[in-house]
Amino acid sequence: MKDKEKSNPIDKEKVTETPSTLPYAHHVGSAVIRPLDRGKIEGLAVQAMYEQSDMALEQIKKQVELLMDQAKSIHDRVAISEKIYKAEYSFAPIIGQMYFLYEKKEEQWVISMIGPEQWGKKGSPYRFLHKVKLLADHTWEIKE
Repeated sequence: MKDKEKSNPIDKEKVTETPSTLPYAHHVGSAVIRPLDRGKIEGLAVQAMYEQSDMALEQIKKQVELLMDQAKSIHDRVAISEKIYKAEYSFAPIIGQMYFLYEKKEEQWVISMIGPEQWGKKGSPYRFLHKVKLLADHTWEIKE
């Protein structure tokens, strides 16, 4: 048997010196290696991207709606403030206090410290519009 040289029955071109670099399992005990389904991976990634984008856009939409509501509130306060500053009043309004806006005639207003239910039996000589509050920035806010 010494004379017989040991020979490998496997073809030399089908053998590698670095089996760990093969894209497939190289023996029975190797971990199972399955080829990637790139279409499936890309499909899941695109679906996740759309879901994340939709969530981000929804959040931005809510923020824009909040800003629009705040802008409308400021616009409304400016509009009522312009009306009130054109109104007649014989006192210095105090920040944080409630007052009552009445319409005297068309395009003529009056601010009063007397509420609509406090005028007595005859009632107010003017048409009640709003209960208002003077804010620190000197705009007025409608309370009722």
